[in-house]
Amino acid sequence: MSVQSLSQMAVEVLGTADGREKTALSRAHAKTWFAARAAGRDIPLGNAVPPMQPARPARPELLDPRDVPRRRPGSEKGRIAMLHAVAHIELNAVDLHWDIIARFTDTEMPIGFYDDWVKSADEESKHFNLISDCLEAMGSHYGALPAHAGMWRAAEDTAQDFMGRLAVVPMVLEARGLDVTPGMIALFTKAGDTAAVEAMQVIYAEEVAHVAFGSKWFHFLCGRHNLDPKDVFHDLVRRYFHGPLKPPFNEEKRAEAGIPPDFYWPLTEIAPAAK
Repeated sequence: MSVQSLSQMAVEVLGTADGREKTALSRAHAKTWFAARAAGRDIPLGNAVPPMQPARPARPELLDPRDVPRRRPGSEKGRIAMLHAVAHIELNAVDLHWDIIARFTDTEMPIGFYDDWVKSADEESKHFNLISDCLEAMGSHYGALPAHAGMWRAAEDTAQDFMGRLAVVPMVLEARGLDVTPGMIALFTKAGDTAAVEAMQVIYAEEVAHVAFGSKWFHFLCGRHNLDPKDVFHDLVRRYFHGPLKPPFNEEKRAEAGIPPDFYWPLTEIAPAAK
């Protein structure tokens, strides 16, 4: 029996529609990868072509960001809507991390790059399930509400640009999670929702490392090509991210993740249109 390559594992996860099934497969493949690494066995990287869009369940209905109903967190319905949005983000993150593994295999990278993103995909899978458990405990479930259709846009925009992917996904989108999660923890603490608070605290603690992985490998590629990381980051974010970055920023956690203020503050101004 031939051993599945890591790229084949990634494409299998991307081709699985149901959220619980996708995350179970993601966690199983991560366990296989790290068990092989611990035993000194090599799982080949391989070369499998990822889909331009991952498989998705019939629900949630995906809407233009402007059409997603506003969440009013003061009520239980509002808190359910907020958790649903977080679950949607986490499921997209699972796919984003497996996608970066399979999509850029033509660029030779150290084995640690794959360790980092398999670990991240595994943790994002855990996060999706933690939030889904919270939703179900509140009488809802992932798919019960409409969701943001633009979540995968960054992946499509950077499908041919490895450094662009690292700049926009972990260093902008996931870094934004570091900015907003403390406020969500405070909101659910006030509501007395211990399960949601505990889930959010796990997410908050682990997302710092995901942002740090993006920064580490972005700087690695800049060093390989003798490029200034700050200048390249500014150029790529202006090219691929639609609009300015919005403060307030969690400067402490961003610094912990390897992103200093002079990377993101200059991008708070309106980004010039791409030429």
